[in-house]
Amino acid sequence: FDDPENHQMDPEVLKALHRALPGSGIHAVVTVKDGVIIDEYYEDGYAPDHLFGIHSASKSFTGALIGIAISEGAIGGVDDLVSDYLPQLLEQEDTRKRSLTLRHLLTQTSGLEWYEWGSGYSNWAEFRSAENWVDYILGRRLIHEPGTVFNYSTGNTHLLSAVLQAATGMTQEEYCRIHLFDPMGVSGDAHWRTDPQGIADGGNGAYLSPRDAAKFGQLFLDGGVWRGQQLVPASWVEESIQNPGPGGSTGAYGYQWWVRTHTTGEYGAYVTPYPTASYDTYFAFGYAGQFIYVVPELELVTVITGSCP
Repeated sequence: FDDPENHQMDPEVLKALHRALPGSGIHAVVTVKDGVIIDEYYEDGYAPDHLFGIHSASKSFTGALIGIAISEGAIGGVDDLVSDYLPQLLEQEDTRKRSLTLRHLLTQTSGLEWYEWGSGYSNWAEFRSAENWVDYILGRRLIHEPGTVFNYSTGNTHLLSAVLQAATGMTQEEYCRIHLFDPMGVSGDAHWRTDPQGIADGGNGAYLSPRDAAKFGQLFLDGGVWRGQQLVPASWVEESIQNPGPGGSTGAYGYQWWVRTHTTGEYGAYVTPYPTASYDTYFAFGYAGQFIYVVPELELVTVITGSCP
């Protein structure tokens, strides 16, 4: 912990943030600069050790675990076929699905029919109430050739969790605890929800504190190194945020990370006392206002949790 003014941060701006947050639906904000916490906000009723469901921000953790499994040799590489790990895919009537690779899942370009975002029809409730989530996802119609069209899908990420479990012989929670949570000192209460078969809800189901989420952002900011230990391969960190997939209006899409440039004042809600500037960022993003933002140029990590519409 340190004072913001020791890290080229204006404490008056952070005070303005604290005045604006009550009643906003945002529950916590943790700001890390140069590797230390320089500001925290917790809504009444919440505390630093409170566990939040980070929804789709979970996806970025799952992507990191795939990279670790590749470095360990449990998974061959991003161009491995999904059917190498989930042989039930070979039973699908549409043989085109056999060309699905891990890269297609990582970049949300599987081509499997999925409706999750937007105001129209959603198959989310159908997916979540299925007796077998993996079979449900694999059974979706293939409406685009894999690798050609971006379509955001928690189903794609859930298949990655199933692959990880098949490849490593342990649950994603166990694997995450060994390779990420324990080395980073993440609370022992942090956990993953699972599907009916015990496969981690890797696209939506992680629960952890904002401080622990900030550790993950810092891990990626530092090239996969945590206190001198290389937890995630540096090459995987770089590849994850270099936009290997097309993305959508929210930003470009790497390996389970969103990538975009933000400009101060772009939303018009707050007039910064400083000149307009633009920063390249990458971020984990979850439903209702969950974010892990990384701004490399500023050595900045910001975690936000909320229950916003």
